[in-house]
Amino acid sequence: MSAVQEPVAASGAAADRLRKQLETRRATVGLVGLGYAGLPLAVAFAGAGFPVVGVDLRPDRIEVLRSGRSYIGDIPDATIAALVDAGRLRATDDHAVLADADAITICVPTPLSKTKAPDLSFIAGAIGALAPHLRPGQLVVLESTTYPGTTEEILRPAIEARGLVVGRDVFLAFAPERVNPGDERFGTKNTPKLVGGVTPACRDLAVALYQTIVDEVVPVSSPVVAETAKLLENTYRAVNVALANEMALICERLGVDVWEVIAAAATKPFGFQPFYPGPGLGGHCIPVVPHYLAWKLKALGYEARFIALADEVNAAMPAHVVGLAQDALNDEGKALRGARVLVLGITYKPDVADTRESPSLEVLRLLRAKGADAAYHDPYIATLELGGEVVESIALDDAALAEADCVVVATDHRAYDWARVARHARLIVDTRNATAGVPDPTARIVKL
Repeated sequence: MSAVQEPVAASGAAADRLRKQLETRRATVGLVGLGYAGLPLAVAFAGAGFPVVGVDLRPDRIEVLRSGRSYIGDIPDATIAALVDAGRLRATDDHAVLADADAITICVPTPLSKTKAPDLSFIAGAIGALAPHLRPGQLVVLESTTYPGTTEEILRPAIEARGLVVGRDVFLAFAPERVNPGDERFGTKNTPKLVGGVTPACRDLAVALYQTIVDEVVPVSSPVVAETAKLLENTYRAVNVALANEMALICERLGVDVWEVIAAAATKPFGFQPFYPGPGLGGHCIPVVPHYLAWKLKALGYEARFIALADEVNAAMPAHVVGLAQDALNDEGKALRGARVLVLGITYKPDVADTRESPSLEVLRLLRAKGADAAYHDPYIATLELGGEVVESIALDDAALAEADCVVVATDHRAYDWARVARHARLIVDTRNATAGVPDPTARIVKL
């Protein structure tokens, strides 16, 4: 056998061995990162019959999981308890346990720096901690959203620096997470999974891994394609939400209701998908991910103008909401400074306990900065830190609504009784059209 043929044969033997382990559920699945993306994945693999070990550097998460409880609202305590009791789900902060794993996914955060450049310190830290424990015959999959080229530019060199050849000894792929917290329709199983492998063998093994828990796996030609597709998904939403936000500004000047305009446009059965305005963008993906693409393109000498404009429009929305509140109070002969303002909903989206990049936080901060006596209520967030101060969610009773000079609807949680809010509040600035259809509201309602 020639030297050229040897890697092919070795690759085939290692791949066949791992494929059989996956098919028979004898493979141990390891995860690095047990947050909003990692924990649902760990639960899915454990539920499919694999022994699963998760590594996370947060002691509080490890303690909660070991006690059979969940810290993510979409996953019930009973589900975690059953998997832990059955010995199919373990949690630790020791990366050394991954030496015994056959397939390993990396699901760590990818935030932005203060200059809105990609911060890959979590990915670098994860592969740096994992690499010493890698051995031939393992599959490594990056799920963290990142800029095109990360898998082959950062993970592959770190692996091959250990003397392991990707595609022969260790198999490497990118399969972007598509988690939508709070979504009751789409979860891990019925959301198609993109997979891009460094080599065909890498791709095929990653497909074999995810086929055990996902209804549809979509292989693509390379990790770069999968990385770029993920960025397109989130950039698409950011740009279209920016268009909806700008349309809200346009409709305000035209003197028409933007919500009625969108509803009217949405009756067209083709060529239009409705997006809705709000106080800004929130969550880890939508406000953050487009900047990864813009940063990469800037390095290639290209300016992503749509991304920059969308960011400009979306980032200005919290200040616009505060301006609406200020103008509405002025109309009643009151100043914003000293006014009692109650912000309803502080999470970035309804019915989830997640404040990452939430525009509601910026609305609350700006109100306080302008001198308002601003408080918040959120059924999911009891306390938060704002400007170095710990702020508590107030009790939402009729008196709190009546005493507020202005109520700002920032997040439309289903737990809120909007008829009650509209009955007891005096003035409402509704950024989510939550009060639409409320019969005979007592409050004066100003919509975005």
